[in-house]
Amino acid sequence: MDLYKPLVALLAIVNPIGVVPFFIHFTQTFSKAQRKHTILVSAFTAFVVIAISALAGLKVIEFFGISLASFQVGGGTLLLISSLQMLNAQPAEGRKEDVSEGSDKVNAGASIAVVPLTIPLLTGPATISTMVIYAEKTRHWWELGVLVGYGVVVAFVTYAVFTASGRIARVLGQTGINIMTRLMGLILAALAVELLADGLTKLFPVLASHLAR
Repeated sequence: MDLYKPLVALLAIVNPIGVVPFFIHFTQTFSKAQRKHTILVSAFTAFVVIAISALAGLKVIEFFGISLASFQVGGGTLLLISSLQMLNAQPAEGRKEDVSEGSDKVNAGASIAVVPLTIPLLTGPATISTMVIYAEKTRHWWELGVLVGYGVVVAFVTYAVFTASGRIARVLGQTGINIMTRLMGLILAALAVELLADGLTKLFPVLASHLAR
């Protein structure tokens, strides 16, 4: 397993900087204590999603009898779709409905830390697919431990970005955040194509023989 690729893919998909405008919008009426609690819950939930996907994702697809090659093609396609959203300066896993849902929950006094802030704006199907695909590539227990450790890294980055969200918004502005999101989308698109190609050659070995010529 290429150890650095899962981390790059995770940071590109989660892209907490791209979610900063939504975080500010949802928490603008929060007290300092409420905002800190929301940040902690969001960061921890992101870690839990990543860790569970890495440790149990393969068991789930095996239970449903899905081949790893098929899942890799499906996951790669999902990542490609997510990257196209990011190239349009939209969160990889979010929809317009998620923003309105978050606003409704804030108005009702409900927590938005888990839904929709962490799931699906930060983590969702694309994140889960990425972890399952890279978990399949592990050959040693410590490599699986590294994947779980990347969840800690993502949680820390999420915590740091949300904590400094006001300063980030002032320095980058909406234009700067959009540029960062598009750059992450470009990186994610390249990784998605690589995963797609790998899955397709597993499903159709004849493709690999043609490419080798």
